[in-house]
Amino acid sequence: RGRDDRDPRLTLSVSFRYHMGHCEPHTTLEDSMADNAGMLFSPELVFFDWECATPDEVFAQLEDELAPRGYIAPGWLDAVRTREDAYPTGLAMPAANIAIPHTDPGFVDKPYIAVVKPAAPVTFNAMAGMGAPVPAQIIVNLGIAEPGGQVEALQALMNIFMDADAAADVLGQTTPQGMVDAIRRHF
Repeated sequence: RGRDDRDPRLTLSVSFRYHMGHCEPHTTLEDSMADNAGMLFSPELVFFDWECATPDEVFAQLEDELAPRGYIAPGWLDAVRTREDAYPTGLAMPAANIAIPHTDPGFVDKPYIAVVKPAAPVTFNAMAGMGAPVPAQIIVNLGIAEPGGQVEALQALMNIFMDADAAADVLGQTTPQGMVDAIRRHF
């Protein structure tokens, strides 16, 4: 759906607006994000059935996948853990529970978006620490190299998981290419 086709009843939560205060806005990324989705989403960075009990375990496995491929800089693991502790990213969305962890652009060597669909939901603290912990069905790690570029990517991802049909499409995928194609359809 296009930006003008969104349901006006769906508004950003207070916790999302609070979280966004901790990400610097970038004025041009929103317009180019959809065009760059093909570059940011890659089947090599879609992972299924990870056996992770905690966000820290997800981050450690992500580091094992991202570092050898040249996506992240040294210190990424500590940085993503520190940011998640300070500004949790668990979101209980209308259509699915998600987490969208990210860190400062200085720890991103090559822009990426990694998607993890764990074997069982992984519990993240709720964004802005408001509300109950969120058992995330899908984790989308943003590796945006432009300062503040996370804002538009977060908004685009939230729009997917606020829409029942789009969320079902994404969550129903069982292959890396299928996941990339589903996210691109709705991003």
